[in-house]
Amino acid sequence: MKTIRRGLLSALMLAALATGALAQSTETARRNLESRIPQMGKIDEISRTPMPGLLEVRVGSEIYYTDVEGNFLLHGQLIDTRAQRNLTEERVEKLLAVDFDSLPLKDAFTVVRGNGKRKLAVFQDPNCGYCKRFERDLQKVDNVTIHMFLYPILGADSTEKSRGIWCSKDKAKAWMDWMIRDQAPGKDTSCDVTALTRNVEFGRKNKITGTPTLLFADGTRVPGAIPAAQVEKLLAATK
Repeated sequence: MKTIRRGLLSALMLAALATGALAQSTETARRNLESRIPQMGKIDEISRTPMPGLLEVRVGSEIYYTDVEGNFLLHGQLIDTRAQRNLTEERVEKLLAVDFDSLPLKDAFTVVRGNGKRKLAVFQDPNCGYCKRFERDLQKVDNVTIHMFLYPILGADSTEKSRGIWCSKDKAKAWMDWMIRDQAPGKDTSCDVTALTRNVEFGRKNKITGTPTLLFADGTRVPGAIPAAQVEKLLAATK
């Protein structure tokens, strides 16, 4: 029993020393990086990586890597060759994940197809060519509820078209008429369109920088137009 207790104490002491050493090294790295590269911005977090001697430096959603003294800085992909995993990509995806339940659905209109059991949210600009291509392909996806967020970030005309769609009696029809059939939305923009401003603010806060951007129920984010088959695959993975 004494031997077990001594072993446990030794393990705890080693863990404490390791924690202290890590804290000291991250502080050294932070101090040196912030003084030498102030233009990098505020460092939000420095943490250990699976690679010995390499620390992760997080600035917002940007990931960098450094040594324990902050003498060198890398900006690139960290790959685990044994597990065939892109650790940088996984980390960024986790940082950018959006809690589906936190989405402001009152600022979106909803399209339900089939039983509507599967869920998807999409941020789109009406003047985005990739969005039009994506929307046409999305017609192949059934049994889904789609929350469509108008996200006018491509200029004044995008805002005007978004207002016309939002102020339509049937928002989903006006959207489909424009995106699928090239029928311009109505000119009535006299309704309350503050939802569009909130959508842009929400997108900026959550680093949604392009359209279309897809958000799945498990928080998975996909930037850019993807084929319907890939949408189906991601919807199936989030059941």
